[in-house]
Parts: sequence; structure tokens; C-alpha cells
Amino acid sequence: MTGSVRHATVATPPGPFTAVVTTDGDGRELVLASGWTADVADLLAVVHPALRPAASEAVARVPVLDTVEAFVAGDVSAIDDVAVQQRSGPFLQEAWVVLRTVPAGRPDTYAGFAARCGRPAAVRAAANACARNAAALFVPCHRVLGSDGGLGGFRWGTPVKRWLLDHEAAHATVPA
Repeated sequence: MTGSVRHATVATPPGPFTAVVTTDGDGRELVLASGWTADVADLLAVVHPALRPAASEAVARVPVLDTVEAFVAGDVSAIDDVAVQQRSGPFLQEAWVVLRTVPAGRPDTYAGFAARCGRPAAVRAAANACARNAAALFVPCHRVLGSDGGLGGFRWGTPVKRWLLDHEAAHATVPA
């Protein structure tokens, strides 16, 4: 991290959404953590220790919240190109990249996601990648369901996950 760490919150239908951001050497905004909470401590706790800042400055607005508002307004692809910064081992790093390929409106199962990651037998590892994702919404772990089609878990609660899936289904342009 090279820039200062800041956070801001915006209202969304399922509740307050907060993003913790920094900037890279080129001044590009990077999301370190995000989710449906107004308490930045909830987010700082999930940032990898090598990236975790000692503190984050509360500001009125960070630019990535414009993307969140566009998503809420129905542009569910608005989140696709938001830069994030997460760190872990090779499998989780790759799994987070693969999560970004699950299309809005076409959720996958944990087994399907494991197969997308090239490790079809690693269903638990795929579920772990979802659970350890700090950049909720931008790395859309909410798009992964249980093998039985059930919601499975979600750090921010299943009502939030249900709202996200329904919202994306209503607004996605990906053919079924």
C-alpha cells in the first residue's frame, strides 16, 4: 500500500455499505475491504495482516461508492472493473480472480466454482475462498450457492445475499 487508507459508507436497500480503500503508486483506488456494515472495524478485521492498516480515516465519500450506487440503480456490471487488493496463498488468490468471472444473474454452486478454479474436488477450498473474501460485492462471492441451490453462508447475512441475487437476476443482461 502506498496511499492513505480511507473509508466511507453509503445507504443501500439491504443496509449500509462501507468500503475501505487505499491508492496504488499510480493513484488508482484499490478496495481493501467492503461489506454491509457501518462499522469499519468489521472490515479492517478481514484485511490480510500484511495489508491491514493501523487505522482508516473516515471521509464523506470515496469514488468507489459511485460504482455501488450504479449497481444499486441496476447497472449490475458496474462492479466488474473495480480494483481490489487482497492477499493470501496461491489458491485463494486465483479463486478470487475466478469469482469475478461468475456472471451476474447466473450464480454458480460451490462445486461448479471449484471446477472453474481447476480443482473440481476442492469444494471446501472453494467455499473457504468465498468465506475469506474481504472485498464483498466487488469480488462477488454472493454469486456462489450450495450444491442443493440453497443460499449457503454469507458474511453479511443471507437476507443481503438474497437481495443481491434477486437484484442481479432482475437487472443482468447475461442470457440464461
